[in-house]
Amino acid sequence: MALHKEFAAAGKKPGLQVWRIEKMDLAPVPPELYGNFFTGDSYIVLNTTRAPSYNIHSWLGKEASQDEKGCAAIFMTQLDTHLKGAPIQFTEYQNNESVTFLGYFKSGIKYKKGGVASGFNHVVTNDADIQCLMHVKGRRIIRATEVPMTWDSFNKGDCFIIQLGKLIYHWSGSECNFFERLKTTEIAIAIRDNERQGRSELKMIDEGSEPEDVIEVLGPKPDLPSGTSDSDLQTDTRNKNQASLYLVSNAGGSMTSTMVADKNPFKQSMLSNSECYILDNGGDNKIFVWKGSAANKDERNAALTTANQFIKDKNYSPITQIQILPAGGETTLFKQFFFNWLDKEETTGPSKAYTIGSIAKVEQIPFDASKLHSDDAMAAQHGMVDDGSGKVKIWRVEEGNKVPVDPSTYGQFYGGDCYLVLYSYNSGGREKHIIYTWQGQKCTKDELTASAFLTVQLDDSMGGAATQIRVTQGQEPPHLVSVFKANPLVVHLGGTSRESGESKPGSTRLFHIRRSSTKATRAVEVVPTASSLNTNDVFVLKSPSSLFIWVGKGATPEEKVAAQYVASLLGGAATEVEESREPAGFWSAIGGKKDYQTSVALQKTVQPPRLFGCSNKTGRLIAEEVPGEFTQMDLAPDDVMILDTGNQVFVWVGSDANETEKTGSLNIAEQYLKKDPSGRRGVPIATITLGNEPPSFTGWFHAWDPEMWGKDNAQRLQDLIAK
Repeated sequence: MALHKEFAAAGKKPGLQVWRIEKMDLAPVPPELYGNFFTGDSYIVLNTTRAPSYNIHSWLGKEASQDEKGCAAIFMTQLDTHLKGAPIQFTEYQNNESVTFLGYFKSGIKYKKGGVASGFNHVVTNDADIQCLMHVKGRRIIRATEVPMTWDSFNKGDCFIIQLGKLIYHWSGSECNFFERLKTTEIAIAIRDNERQGRSELKMIDEGSEPEDVIEVLGPKPDLPSGTSDSDLQTDTRNKNQASLYLVSNAGGSMTSTMVADKNPFKQSMLSNSECYILDNGGDNKIFVWKGSAANKDERNAALTTANQFIKDKNYSPITQIQILPAGGETTLFKQFFFNWLDKEETTGPSKAYTIGSIAKVEQIPFDASKLHSDDAMAAQHGMVDDGSGKVKIWRVEEGNKVPVDPSTYGQFYGGDCYLVLYSYNSGGREKHIIYTWQGQKCTKDELTASAFLTVQLDDSMGGAATQIRVTQGQEPPHLVSVFKANPLVVHLGGTSRESGESKPGSTRLFHIRRSSTKATRAVEVVPTASSLNTNDVFVLKSPSSLFIWVGKGATPEEKVAAQYVASLLGGAATEVEESREPAGFWSAIGGKKDYQTSVALQKTVQPPRLFGCSNKTGRLIAEEVPGEFTQMDLAPDDVMILDTGNQVFVWVGSDANETEKTGSLNIAEQYLKKDPSGRRGVPIATITLGNEPPSFTGWFHAWDPEMWGKDNAQRLQDLIAK
């Protein structure tokens, strides 16, 4: 089969590319509609990182035809061949997607009725006649499913999104909690800003307070049933962490599988670079195919076919996930079944089979499909359209108008302001535009409202063709950072860039400088106290009488260069001090010595940190992984969370967790480690409570906000909607 023309540009730039199978052919999906999937269709999704490394996913809707599913498998194999066998391949099924896949769509995944066969297309719409009801489920993994527009679809325990023309209603059942409302709000905002191009109004309504236009469509509200717990959907977990390992061979003329080990943890030395293997984790509906780089070409090319036949032979569920892994590109989920898996240039374990090809030699850039602390998922979500070399214009919002910003200050954002950043670039011979609406944490509500209005106005002036992205202070996507070339993006904690500033910055200021895996460097102003320091990064400390650049033991040369730039903005001659060799004047300027994050950074370790929301409300432990790049906002106050950093496990107990979870939090961590398929033992467990997080915990979250827990929940929702 010849290379499809759509694949000619595949993998050329970092970010996400999505195609739908239409009449056995490929059709690209508009970026504004990424995360929307018709249940009657099949899709191919490619995520490319800067390394580069690649993840290819085939997504199969519940109502997709067998022909479309078969076509998706062919296209996935063809794309893998085009990219020289380097990608990790995943099969995804509706309602049973991998955490890697869900991580691309941090605000949630949306299932829509129908498909290409019934005339439903992916188009950006401002249709005034649209009527659509979506049922939102999940706390960490968020899914919005289109359901019939009738009260029979509703219940008291969940949230729903009602689209009526240019109005989007976020409907909350009387029994749903704040965290569920928060996640539904994020999906509703994504619909407003992406699918509807910012031209719809989003309103919050509670059960029993429905406006007339909603009642006109649905009729009077009847008594509604209580919601069903997400835990009802959980399957038996007894066999989820058990696996066996098989050697795959076609030496006899047909594919055969021979058991190598019947239970985990396995030894890494069991894998030979000249062979292919199947790791059978069927108890958790997962099959892994590992391809040695020196393996028979026929065996490598037949990996997907072999996995599907294995699933049939074992009589496993037809929606069993498949991951196909090239040697050197193993995912975290695969490696967890091996005792003490060793990567990269480590000298005590891997043979030549484990330092293979360009993937294995990529350092500092997390390429594993399940590395949730990678910025690549965020880059995909917000569209890494190019390297940031396009044209930039920036305006500040003042009294309802936009005022041009001095180009010499581009890249500096103040928490008391809102900004519009217009980015223009060429793609396929056409000029395209992105409007970033940057909204500071300390700006006024009027400025928030004005920034949204001015964004739509600017888009309209260019024919309504721009992509609009709302950016909250501290959550800047890597592409926005890349626009400012070699300089870091600088985020000031408060104040304003106006000449007649209403507020002034503090007399002592501290900037936290970190370079991400996408090579995006941010300098974020944090609370000026020693507990904000982090051994892995660089900080700039400005006091009335001194200017210091503090260099942590794990800092990179690029972070030091960025620190010099920040110091030049603050003015004065900077004194560079190394961690553990600070002069007394440094500690005096920062308010005295305090404990701070001294753990080895994620970038310097083989295993990335993973965050789980945990519950034992049903009598057994249910742990659900947070997809995508986790942030402080993912810590749910009514749950117990587990942060696993590899050599330590933190149990974070929310203030609203139930008494059973609070008193049994240590037991939850012990259960979690007992179920670890790698057989880890003796891992330290730290139990901490909301509002009392030590630096060894907060250091895993960039620019931790110690004031977050003091904010009113209702106000947080309204602020989110206003943006």
